[in-house]
Amino acid sequence: MTATEFEAKILNVEPEKIRALLTEAGAEHVADRFQRRYVYDIPDRPGSWIRLRDIGTSVTLCVKEIHSDAIDGVTETETTVDDFDTMNVLLGKLGYQPKAYQENRRSSWTLGGAAIEIDEWPLIPPYLEIEGDNADHVHATAAVLGLPRAELTSENTTKVYRRYGIDIEAIPRLIFE
Repeated sequence: MTATEFEAKILNVEPEKIRALLTEAGAEHVADRFQRRYVYDIPDRPGSWIRLRDIGTSVTLCVKEIHSDAIDGVTETETTVDDFDTMNVLLGKLGYQPKAYQENRRSSWTLGGAAIEIDEWPLIPPYLEIEGDNADHVHATAAVLGLPRAELTSENTTKVYRRYGIDIEAIPRLIFE
């Protein structure tokens, strides 16, 4: 299924403070997960890539396409697949070699129908991600949590890393040490 993502991040958060805010607001804790992914370039399609992701309970294959840095600037076409390693081999047989292997930790919550994630990635401070049904839903969820709208950014992870002087695209294995 192809869908437009409506999401924004707040950078450099303190996970325990965010968990307290979420609990206070009545958010439901879904799960804490370790995630791993391979990312693959799509030749001749800048701003588009393939992501194979294992979240511990399921594996998905997705094509992400960036149209802008706006809150609705990314579309993704995603499906569930059975096996992370076999799908990576299959993509290799189709000519796609992963440009990177990446890990992160994610604490997932829901509040008022919005998905809220506390993401921890290697080498950068944690950030909060809010995904809603539309831009107003994302902004309203941030407001319920008392988070300033001015701090919301829709930059993708590559641009977030760039803020910290790191070229994530030059790191073939982004893992926790």
